[in-house]
Amino acid sequence: MQAHAHYYAHSHPDLPQEQWHRLEQHLLAVAEQAAEFAKPFGAETWAWNAGWLHDIGKADDRFQAYLLRENGLDDAEYDETGGGRVNHSSAGAALAEGRFGPQVGRVLAFLAAGHHAGLPDWFESETGRAALRLRLEEGRANLDKIHSAIAEYSERLRGGIRPPSFVKRAQFHLWVRMLFSCLTDADSLDTEAFMDPAKAKQRTPFPPLSELKAKLDAHLNALVANSRSTPVNVARREVLAACRAAAAQPPGFFSLTVPTGGGKTLSGMAFALEHAVKHGKSRVIYAIPYTSIIEQTGNILAGVFGRENIVEHHSNLEPAKETPRTRLAAENWDARIVVTTNVQFFESLYSARPGRCRKLHNIVNSVVILDEAQLLPPELLTPCVDAMNQLVRHYGVTMVLATATQPALPWLAPKPTEIVPDPPAFYARLKRVQYRLPARDSAPTTWEALAESLQAHDQVLCVVNTRRDAHDLFRLMPKGTLHLSALMCGEHRSRVIADIKQRLDAQASIRVVSTQLVEAGVDLDFPVVYRAWAGLDSLAQAAGRCNREGRLAGLGEVHVFVPPRPAPPGLLRKGADTATELLGLPGFDPEQPDAFTRYFGLFYSKVNDTGAEILDRLTRDAPNVFFRTVGDRFRLIKDDEQRQVFVRYADGERLIEQLRHSGPNRDLLRALQRYTVNLHLRQFEQNIRDIQEIPPGFWVWNGRYDPECGVDIFGEGLTAEESVV
Repeated sequence: MQAHAHYYAHSHPDLPQEQWHRLEQHLLAVAEQAAEFAKPFGAETWAWNAGWLHDIGKADDRFQAYLLRENGLDDAEYDETGGGRVNHSSAGAALAEGRFGPQVGRVLAFLAAGHHAGLPDWFESETGRAALRLRLEEGRANLDKIHSAIAEYSERLRGGIRPPSFVKRAQFHLWVRMLFSCLTDADSLDTEAFMDPAKAKQRTPFPPLSELKAKLDAHLNALVANSRSTPVNVARREVLAACRAAAAQPPGFFSLTVPTGGGKTLSGMAFALEHAVKHGKSRVIYAIPYTSIIEQTGNILAGVFGRENIVEHHSNLEPAKETPRTRLAAENWDARIVVTTNVQFFESLYSARPGRCRKLHNIVNSVVILDEAQLLPPELLTPCVDAMNQLVRHYGVTMVLATATQPALPWLAPKPTEIVPDPPAFYARLKRVQYRLPARDSAPTTWEALAESLQAHDQVLCVVNTRRDAHDLFRLMPKGTLHLSALMCGEHRSRVIADIKQRLDAQASIRVVSTQLVEAGVDLDFPVVYRAWAGLDSLAQAAGRCNREGRLAGLGEVHVFVPPRPAPPGLLRKGADTATELLGLPGFDPEQPDAFTRYFGLFYSKVNDTGAEILDRLTRDAPNVFFRTVGDRFRLIKDDEQRQVFVRYADGERLIEQLRHSGPNRDLLRALQRYTVNLHLRQFEQNIRDIQEIPPGFWVWNGRYDPECGVDIFGEGLTAEESVV
């Protein structure tokens, strides 16, 4: 095949034209790399073809003239700005349908059309002219402009392809996203190698899993050798042994049902690495619900493997904790150990955006630990569980559901294999607390009476349901009491949690009032815990902060009380009502693991909407899918219901002024994440006089930031839902 040397994919401001990025070289490199990425799920020919098609529209003389005229501008900007210019990605989409027909060709058309702007919808009802059906018309009109390139580059396309047998209507959307991931990552990497070779050279390999496993084994052996044989430590050793033994079992779903304080973080990682090495898995992904937990887990794992050997991908990560290699690997999860949030994990699986989807092919053939699995959002349970099922069945993923309060996830199949033998007996042996439950018809406890009860204890934690409750109770407590809620920025909360741990270790007097953010994974150990009435999982997680290490001569005390205000309407209220219903049954034991199976089964049955419509939009008309519409709406945290403000706490003052004078950049915005607070939209609007905008679209809290409680937003008119957490 005679190449056209004058076709270029990218120009470079520092290179002469003859050294620009040749189009044929780029298409070949992307095709080869994408095919390699798709090999683990048997779709290399599909990815190869997508690589050749994605930029074929750049063979248009109008695009080549653009490169000459605008040397140095990114081609993605060209593709999106319009203004009469040819849209290069639509040409590849049209060629795909023309060459392969509406079934096979439509898959490739979605990939080519979306490689810059994101996977499009097929129908125009939601996104107008961005829909693939209309973009194909535009692409067909442009094919005549590249007929010579079509004749040449089409020779490289491979025919005879069909979707895998498992891809039916329900599986189509995730399979296309996996292919899209292979294409966008390969395209980004090859473009980066040309445009910024120094940056590309920083993408050096991480140590193999076998080497990381050796580090963990050495660390765990030292822990065992240097720890006393207390009942809790003996139980932790048994959990570790069970995890290592279970790692030999075939890949699939596993559950790690361990009481709080049972050592599931490191034991779960021991299972994951042992299993990965034995079964040839590529990486371990640790998904965590809260940033307050992810910082703690990241620090634990960094202490074992070295911070340079793990990738943390979450909004609260301090730039100082990144290396150039880990920062780049966070873009596509090309690392051996990735620590991330549930938000990042599940929203990526339903995203249409290249930046989000780019990492998906690196989930294939991995071990995923879903920490605190009970915190999956009930309103999105259907699509979350469906994604989990597909990953395990079709993409070689082993998934571990790790929690002390194991949910009975509906539709999960096959049933997870339990790692720890006989969890009920294990829970009975590790009993460290005594619940003091209110009678079913108990009157609410006033904040004044509760404050008086708390002051009778030298060390006590009280967990309430809302930020307003925490505020009102805290104001009645004596000086020296500590407060925790999400009205405090991440840096503020981290400092308070560190202070709490230091005081507990010193056996100093300490009283803490907190929302539920202190539950589920934050390692605190109080002799006495009070918990406002809530769902059974919340009661158990609060109890996990009581006598965690089993150091008390007797049992820790967990006092459950009926608060002055009930749990706010919605899911929190349903959880509390479900707990009330179950605790009234004779013989019901809230400390046994089967109690949570019953609780979650009943709780999920009360949830009216578990997100089934999302799957319906993706599957009903497949392969004519609403990729972009669903991707924009699938949110574990509803962005349209809250606004993020920067606060002047500690170094936040300096960073805000830097933003004001110098404008945003990646490192600055990452640093500012430690100094953000999310306000519900109504709170934001009610306090708009205390909020200042720094263009473009950044908001600064100029009102009072309380050194104990954070953003001072409490006035009149807040609803119960707006004050949660």
